[in-house]
Amino acid sequence: MQQLQQTLKAALGAAIKNVFDVEVASPQLALQPTRKEFAGQFTLVTFPFTKAIGKGPEQIGQGIGDWLVANEPLVSGYNVVKGFLNLEIADAAWLDVFEQLRQTPAGAPVETGGPQNVVVEYSSPNTNKPLHLGHLRNNFLGYSVAEILQATGATVTKANLVNDRGIHICKSMLAYQQYGNGETPQSAGIKGDHLAGKYYVLFEKHYREQVKQLEAEGVAAEVAKRQAPMMLEAQDMLRAWEAGDEEVVALWKQMNGWVYEGFDATYQNIGVDFDKYYYESGTYLLGKERVEEGLQKGVFFKKDDGSVWVDLKEEGLDEKLLLRADGTSVYITQDLGTAELKFQDFHYDLSVYVIADEQNYHMQVLKAVLKKLGKPYADAIYHLSYGMVDLPSGKMKSREGTVVDADELVREVVEAAKEATLKKGKTEGLNEEELAQLYHTLGLGALKYYLLKVDPKKRMLFNPEESVQLEGDTGPFIQYSHARIAAILRKAGEMSIPTNANTSSITTLPASAREMVQELGRYQSVVQEAARTFSPAVVGQFAYDIARAYNRFYTEVKIFTEPNETYRAFYVALSAEAGKAIKASMGLLGIQVPERM
Repeated sequence: MQQLQQTLKAALGAAIKNVFDVEVASPQLALQPTRKEFAGQFTLVTFPFTKAIGKGPEQIGQGIGDWLVANEPLVSGYNVVKGFLNLEIADAAWLDVFEQLRQTPAGAPVETGGPQNVVVEYSSPNTNKPLHLGHLRNNFLGYSVAEILQATGATVTKANLVNDRGIHICKSMLAYQQYGNGETPQSAGIKGDHLAGKYYVLFEKHYREQVKQLEAEGVAAEVAKRQAPMMLEAQDMLRAWEAGDEEVVALWKQMNGWVYEGFDATYQNIGVDFDKYYYESGTYLLGKERVEEGLQKGVFFKKDDGSVWVDLKEEGLDEKLLLRADGTSVYITQDLGTAELKFQDFHYDLSVYVIADEQNYHMQVLKAVLKKLGKPYADAIYHLSYGMVDLPSGKMKSREGTVVDADELVREVVEAAKEATLKKGKTEGLNEEELAQLYHTLGLGALKYYLLKVDPKKRMLFNPEESVQLEGDTGPFIQYSHARIAAILRKAGEMSIPTNANTSSITTLPASAREMVQELGRYQSVVQEAARTFSPAVVGQFAYDIARAYNRFYTEVKIFTEPNETYRAFYVALSAEAGKAIKASMGLLGIQVPERM
């Protein structure tokens, strides 16, 4: 497709030169897809050339169109609508595009000239609670961006920084210590990450009660929050952990071990993985060294209470705490250490942080602090900021136990996918095990596609019922389209219809077949755009466009009753290419496509 566009641009340049004696460089000839209501496949906007040529946009379009039809076999016709020249491309050119597609191996790298050594950090859970809906968008986004960048030929490392220490972890530990009575995931019959989350919520419950009690005794609200006994005990526990207290460290290891088992089960169930794990407990000390380095260089400063800060007012930010007065670290401390460790391990030329837009300021500070320290990898940091996920009931709050649990949500969408599939009666010839796998594939595909089809920067509202529909812009619709294609290819095999059709004798194409080839030809540019913008939504739209175009093609063209053998074989081959494109694009989203439904 890109070759066709290059040829067309060269022809447009020649037309302008021959008709108007004006030189126009190829980059100035911006082509866009023709709007559906007009004939043609590519459109050139002629308004930008009026000054150089000295004629109106419609005259320019008419002159270019006449010359192309007379001199360029690639163009079979044209129409001019005001300043828009719509070009109709000859079927022979689309058949050439089809041949190029057929000769391209599935999964062949798409060259972009972009970064070649990339670390994508995503998930980054806290070990005091299970994963929730917001984590799902993070995980799916990070995994998909890594797959897209890998599709461009880059070496990509998927990294997970586990926030396994800090005051929030101590809150769960303290509540367990005081109210756990030796409970374990096995004795409770629940996953370890859910058990830790239970005690995090329990801490907040008792902490709020203590704050209310202090306020009732006349203590100011802000003082009460700081002086509540449970908060003071949690802070003591954090200091004890950093000092290496054996009892505290043993409890920390035990509870984190439970949580990791729970996380691993969730990751496996939702189909994401990691090449490298980092732990805040293993990076915060290096971060402290960087803080000390900054003090020695004079780029950081100490306040009277002994806390360490950086002044970023010149960078348009503010003063930022780097180390508390009691010597304990904050998030930015370990982030300094992790950034350095990642660079030591992988010497990246791009380090992508998949973090919600609530942390935009934090990421600006991290980059600014690394620049002040003179770190060579500061400019390689890219914050892939994404919007939060809302539900009809409103914003989620972990500490109040009102989050939408990831495990429970996956179970719900799988069950919803089962109901939607059974309603449609799309389960012929599958045994119980195959059906269970199909429902999981559809449910997870629905969830991933719904969360990824929206541009990452946009805040979104998640509608579980809408996500599993078998019609419309949904994962199951695209998955069903692939299953339909797979069934067609099986039938073609039974009828001994070859998929290596010789297209040289084909002279004209049905409109839907022409559209199908045009859509398929966009794959490379779609991957390039998705990699450039870090947006899986671009790939999701492509997958949906292919599925929709194929369903139009399937309705218009009667594949197995086509009397001409060459055309029949071509339609089967075109179906195979559509299936290949859907599988590849959905794969970049981390979504499996079924062979049968």
